[in-house]
Amino acid sequence: MRIISGKHKGRRLKAPKKLPVRPTTDMAKESLFNILNNTYYFDSISIIDLFAGTGNISFEFASRGTKNIYAIDTFFGCIKYINETAKDLDLDINTYKIDVYTFLEKTSLKADVIFADPPYNFETAQFLKIADTVFEKEILNEEGILIIEHSKHTDLSTHEKYTYDKRYGGNVFSFFKY
Repeated sequence: MRIISGKHKGRRLKAPKKLPVRPTTDMAKESLFNILNNTYYFDSISIIDLFAGTGNISFEFASRGTKNIYAIDTFFGCIKYINETAKDLDLDINTYKIDVYTFLEKTSLKADVIFADPPYNFETAQFLKIADTVFEKEILNEEGILIIEHSKHTDLSTHEKYTYDKRYGGNVFSFFKY
């Protein structure tokens, strides 16, 4: 896993093997950030990274100058790794060790970009519940975007806020907006 751009461009990060994660591939992440780069000024947005895992996406945003980053994961080892790595890289990332659905129900935070990378073996209803809750609780800012990463075998296009998807090998990013 490497940071693609920003102040830590090219920096390789090695997460402990024992973490229950599947980091977004560098190719898919680079393509995603090319899309986002044409829409946002990274230094003026807020990010919520759901199912943060290794913090791969959070580190990329932070390296590019994003200041308000919230990384959510239920596994202590993931949160510990994100905190230690953020400290080593002098990046400001706020972490929450909590179930993602509980966080979404209770949070008062709002964000411009919400990125969710749940386990690929989730049922379609579990993926759609993320989108439903984000929009029902108005966690996404009006001009914001929700991105859910999933496998090519999952179809989220039935959701009313779905706008489009981008496919990279077996990975798919589905985009949702108001």
